[in-house]
Amino acid sequence: MAAAVRDGDPGPAQELLVAWNTVSTGLVPPAALGLASSRTSGAVPPKEEELRAAVEVLRGHGLHSVLEEWFVEVLQNDLQANISLEFWNTISQRENYADEPQCLLLLLDAFGLLESRLDPYLHSLELLEKWTRLGLLMGAGAQGLREKVHTTLRGVLFFSTPRTFQDMIQRLYGRFLRVYMQSKRKGEGGTDPELEGELDSRYARRRYFRLLQSPLCAGCGSDKQQCWCRQALEQFHQLSQALHRLSLLERVSAEAVTTTLHQVTRERMEDRCRGEYERSFLREFHKWIERVVGWLGKVFLQDGPARPASPEAGNTLRRWRCHVQRFFYRIYASLRIEELFSIIRDFPDSRPAIEDLKYCLERTDQRQQLLLSLKAALETRLLHPGVNTCDIITLYISAIKALRVLDPSMVILEVACEPIRRYLRTREDTVRQIVAGLTGDSDGTGDLAVELSKTDPASLETGQDSEDDSGEPEDWVPDPVDADPGKSSSKRRSSDIISLLVSIYGSKDLFINEYRSLLADRLLHQFSFSPEREIRNVELLKLRFGEAPMHFCEVMLKDMADSRRINANIREEDEKRPAEEQPPFGVYAVILSSEFWPPFKDEKLEVPEDIREALEVYCKKYEKLKAMRTLSWKHTLGLVTMDVELADRTLSVAVTPVQAVVLLYFQDQAGPWRS
Repeated sequence: MAAAVRDGDPGPAQELLVAWNTVSTGLVPPAALGLASSRTSGAVPPKEEELRAAVEVLRGHGLHSVLEEWFVEVLQNDLQANISLEFWNTISQRENYADEPQCLLLLLDAFGLLESRLDPYLHSLELLEKWTRLGLLMGAGAQGLREKVHTTLRGVLFFSTPRTFQDMIQRLYGRFLRVYMQSKRKGEGGTDPELEGELDSRYARRRYFRLLQSPLCAGCGSDKQQCWCRQALEQFHQLSQALHRLSLLERVSAEAVTTTLHQVTRERMEDRCRGEYERSFLREFHKWIERVVGWLGKVFLQDGPARPASPEAGNTLRRWRCHVQRFFYRIYASLRIEELFSIIRDFPDSRPAIEDLKYCLERTDQRQQLLLSLKAALETRLLHPGVNTCDIITLYISAIKALRVLDPSMVILEVACEPIRRYLRTREDTVRQIVAGLTGDSDGTGDLAVELSKTDPASLETGQDSEDDSGEPEDWVPDPVDADPGKSSSKRRSSDIISLLVSIYGSKDLFINEYRSLLADRLLHQFSFSPEREIRNVELLKLRFGEAPMHFCEVMLKDMADSRRINANIREEDEKRPAEEQPPFGVYAVILSSEFWPPFKDEKLEVPEDIREALEVYCKKYEKLKAMRTLSWKHTLGLVTMDVELADRTLSVAVTPVQAVVLLYFQDQAGPWRS
């Protein structure tokens, strides 16, 4: 830099020139200015007092304002022309080393060389910051100057980072994490903490014994006789210290640390969690994350027993802790979302997995991912002709239970399971299977019978979407943003399994009519039915559907009871008569009130003469008991008990009237057939 000299006044110009030379050679290495080093020339570097006096001179001439810019410019030029090339040449000479201990020594040498070359600049930076605080310099301020210097260093040195360097850094940091975790697993007493407490002892023991049998160290990967774990921890500590002093720690290690943590977390989750639904993994992983954070503290904090962590380092550690936790929640939620179909199928045994997923979803934005994944899984694995309707209903019931735990607002259930509801409407036997499950006649949907017998069921009689205002205002929770605004929140939250199944068709009449048909079939064809059970079912259904719709079913059961009483009365009268006046065979009629029963098929059957006469006799007896009433026989309905004589044995069979008529025709035929 040239100084202007006025004629006749050489003193100030000479003073300015000397001051500038003192400052320039004192703040930057002479080689950066194209001068010989102080060792070669024999010159003694100026002391701090001399440098400060020179700065005072520059300040007197108004040149102190350009000193910081000049310093950063010289540093940048030296980095581009010398320091950066020398650093990367050191790396490139041995970057292909496959041996991890040698790679680690290479990094120590390279960054040690870099630190030695930058040490004069860093020392001068401290002086410039000190003078700025004292008001001797004008510039960006102490913190601004330091940030500018380190930004220049990072920008020039790592402007174009070789891929091989990044791979080497990542490989070494991955090894560092495994070495650290292995040292923590061994603990003070040489035991594995994962075998203690309430963790997965089966997995831990299997892994522990596998490690015992392996000839290689689980940390450094070398033969146990040549383990270098302790040396690796020490050398990584040295490397982190060097990077920290150069403010390159995050720039060099952040990407490698991130990739390593992501890879290790995925591997651990796949190994431990996939397919395991019956226990929670959150507590175990939270403990593991704390050990990972301890490793991050070794990487970024550099806090020894006598050196507390700086606020900046503490902030860095908190950022990384949040990053690891968010990544774990996101990956764990993705794993459970992928397995959600199987988790729902295994509910309630899989409830811990559902609760873990709920915890993670509250901390991530993955609801849409869950909805898309579950709908795709349902359509692929469930909603096709190869699955029985009973199995579809069973899984839908499990989905209602599981998704209510996952999302109490029931929005996920409403959206994700809409394909199930839409598909069930296309199945002809859906209503019959649901009603059979309600009455306990279906093995696959037995949960419906339990649901029907609950002491406080949700009534379906009114069908109104009224808001529930009985709760406390502070307990109110808004629906998620993906909820249908056209549907009542309280109605959705209070819906139980039966109401959700009934709402598939939007009307309860279908289910009531189907129940009437099933009840009629059971009463007329299954003569061993339990009256108490049927009465109980009707009473429970009245709580759900109301008394008026179930009135027909009550009359049907009353008809059965009246029929038993009438048959008993007629039989009692017959027994009082002489033996020669008693009928040749007994007739027991089921007397139906036709307007209350489902319509029967109008089928005709010609019965033998003796049977027709017996039926007419029974009809007259009934008319005698019930004045002004008569019977209209349905010959195709009922049950006939008869003996069939074969050549070598006699069979007692219970057959339908049609079958009985066919057998009776053999009675008048020649041959061995007799009834």
